[in-house]
Amino acid sequence: MISQRKDDHVRLAVEHARQHSGHNQFDEVSFVHHALAGIDRPDVSLATTFAGISWPVPLYINAMTGGSVSTGIINRDLAIAARETGVAVASGSMSAYFKDPSCADTFSVLRKENPDGFVLANVNATASVDKVQRAIDLVQANALQIHINTAQETPMPEGDRSFAAWVPQIEKIAAAVDVPVIVKEVGNGLSRETVLLIESLGVQVADLGGRGGTDFARIENGRRELGEYAFMHGWGQSTAACLLDTQDVGIPVLASGGVRNALDVARALALGASGVGASGGFLRTLKDEGVSALIAQISTWLDQLAALQTMLGARTPAELTRCDLLIHGELRDFCADRGIETGTFAQRSRSVEAAHQLTGSTR
Repeated sequence: MISQRKDDHVRLAVEHARQHSGHNQFDEVSFVHHALAGIDRPDVSLATTFAGISWPVPLYINAMTGGSVSTGIINRDLAIAARETGVAVASGSMSAYFKDPSCADTFSVLRKENPDGFVLANVNATASVDKVQRAIDLVQANALQIHINTAQETPMPEGDRSFAAWVPQIEKIAAAVDVPVIVKEVGNGLSRETVLLIESLGVQVADLGGRGGTDFARIENGRRELGEYAFMHGWGQSTAACLLDTQDVGIPVLASGGVRNALDVARALALGASGVGASGGFLRTLKDEGVSALIAQISTWLDQLAALQTMLGARTPAELTRCDLLIHGELRDFCADRGIETGTFAQRSRSVEAAHQLTGSTR
């Protein structure tokens, strides 16, 4: 039963978040400290704009759940947290609604509790255009997420085994709807080649959804009696690797997967993300401590991000891409194998300074 599967996902995701060691490849990205780079806090803005979308802050609550009574309560609380902090919020996959319209309120509560906020509807890549429009209408969505998740479906006991139709269907959906379309991975990452293909389909934004946070291959294997797909745990590329792999692609990218704190948000923005999503850590806070604690956590992250921008001299999230970064460890090895030059990241401020000297402008 799909409602039981949704509840299983939440239970296993929270267990995973509680047990997670904490390390991921965001730890292999560090800022070069320039001691006189700082600016004044009142000059800092957290606003971000991409693909015709404007958000007051570059953080969003990424897709989690919906489809059962208990997950409807979670969506209600996520919507309240989004409303109180100004972050965007995405529904979980709305496949449950397509199969059982009686669970509609477990998704529509996102809009009910957050009437003026930015809400994203979430569907799979096999949904018909009619179903997609129903999903958009149900939550009065400002944008659409299409999730792609072959590495989740493969160990899922009842998962899809036919993937060839996904590409043409994504193209059909992108051409049919009148809200921005975002294609997102669910935790295994989007390669450069995949993002370029997504762009060619008429999609406006790619959510890289990299490895490092909730591992749905592990979760689905945990639902199998024998757990025989353990070899797929940790499949894919990290979010940091995906950001490096997709430098200068033609469409904006969002970063999600393994985002643990405000420093990870700043790292992701400095690596080129237009916005940064979190889910597993937020879900753990909500389940363990309640909605007030989640509101406090998000508010703290935003305050800390503004503090980091102040210290780094970035008036906007986009200006973090001018900051110098060092790439270490296995992430640097990934870049070498993929032909990505890491040295330029450590010298970005020099090119900015040279441009200022040429134009006679000042900081």
